[in-house]
Amino acid sequence: MVDDEGLRAKLAKVEALFRRAGSPGERAAAEAAMGRLHGRLGGSGRRRPEPEVELQFSLPDTWSVRLFVAVCRKHGVRTFRYARQRRTTVMVRTQERFFDRAVWPEYSRLQSELESYFVDVTDHLVERVMGSDGDDSNLDAQPGGPAR
Repeated sequence: MVDDEGLRAKLAKVEALFRRAGSPGERAAAEAAMGRLHGRLGGSGRRRPEPEVELQFSLPDTWSVRLFVAVCRKHGVRTFRYARQRRTTVMVRTQERFFDRAVWPEYSRLQSELESYFVDVTDHLVERVMGSDGDDSNLDAQPGGPAR
């Protein structure tokens, strides 16, 4: 069994990591570790570790899949896909609280940045390279619906 002094030393190291965390994901991971150490120092005996759960994500495109897998791997979360699942479906097996605090916020932030980048690049290509405004609000309506 780890003594209180050892736990306090670990807690001090994790708190220092929390203060100098470079990304929201690192900060959330350090915060989760601090919570676990505080719980162990509380003297309430051993807490059962949170069980791992299997989560399924259906992502919109391959860029989102690549980004999601990269963020998961950065945090040590195992990603996989069952046979016959779509290429845009990703499964993870992890502790849900850790995932919700560390992985998902970082992925969401990076996904927003990626979408913003794609919008900027698309606007640039359409306006400057193709010489069009690309405005789709005034498309001609075809009577009778789509041709088959």
